[in-house]
Amino acid sequence: MLYKFILSYVDIFSFLNVFKYLTVRTGLGMFTSLFVVFLIGTPFINFFSAKQITNPIRQDGPDDHIIKKIGTPTMGGVLILLGLFTGVLLWSDLSNPYIWVLIFFVASFGLLGAYDDYKKIKFNNSSGVSFKFKIIIQVIIAILGTLLLTNFAEHSDLRNLYFPFFKNLLINLGWFFIPFSVFIIVGSSNAVNLTDGLDGLATVPVILVAFCFAFISYVTGNIFFSEYLQIPYIEGVGEVSVFLGSVIGACLGFLWFNAPPAKIFMGDTGSLALGGSLGAVGIITKHEIVLAITGGLFVLEAVSVIVQVFSYKLTGKRVFKMAPIHHHFEKKGWAESTVVIRFWIIAIILAMIGLATLKLR
Repeated sequence: MLYKFILSYVDIFSFLNVFKYLTVRTGLGMFTSLFVVFLIGTPFINFFSAKQITNPIRQDGPDDHIIKKIGTPTMGGVLILLGLFTGVLLWSDLSNPYIWVLIFFVASFGLLGAYDDYKKIKFNNSSGVSFKFKIIIQVIIAILGTLLLTNFAEHSDLRNLYFPFFKNLLINLGWFFIPFSVFIIVGSSNAVNLTDGLDGLATVPVILVAFCFAFISYVTGNIFFSEYLQIPYIEGVGEVSVFLGSVIGACLGFLWFNAPPAKIFMGDTGSLALGGSLGAVGIITKHEIVLAITGGLFVLEAVSVIVQVFSYKLTGKRVFKMAPIHHHFEKKGWAESTVVIRFWIIAIILAMIGLATLKLR
């Protein structure tokens, strides 16, 4: 909104042309969302604490969680989304269809996550909505969002799957594009949700993936950079970098309050919304496989749960002491801060590998 208002005065004040640059608006989106989260963070946490909007702790989890984390406010994702939406609505080009597709995903998954958090708080348990209900709603959201994308942002590369490290290797998914997109979006949403189990554990990897894809979306939407890097050029997709800049700012602000020991938890409100939107970004920029690399930590967490469930159902034995895998290392005696920092290091390495795929072709 502010972006369009400023543009209307460009002919009068030529210095306002600087706001046409994606890099400037990405930076402004980041600092705006960061400022909003900083501004309302403390009163938000105090209000939630006073209203006993606190996080129910898993009774089968590490013993010290019951002692240290009980009574900590949850639904901090609301704080993230307030900052994110402020940055996006002020500084992005709202005539760009990709922005509205991403707004749909982050808002829809955020509402689902908020309902899940509400159920946990109301009944004072960590179960929330049923797994079946959550998956069904996620699939519906993903289908609707993918249809929006195909109707309003159709381009010749949309249905192609590109492989990193190769110049011309691609597969046209055809009709399979929709189920493939649903798998990526739902999988990404749940993977971030599963990772969000320790103070700050999911927040930093989300920031890293968002940073990588802010760069990827910028070069993908630039005809010269995309040609140089031999990646598909997609007109208008550079605007996604403004959205991701706002994600980075909102998550940085939230990390201030979520750093160990956390004053507030993200909850499903934040993790489902952020994960779903990152999955959508991967599809929009046509870097789905790079998303799996840069977000490899999320993939690892999700796979650990899948392996644990299948192993227990088939053999009656557990592969890990507890799933997701970050709890396995806690059960082995690692301190929470040790698990978090080491997993952050893994996320940084994977992010660098993901970015390297842009040039190694």
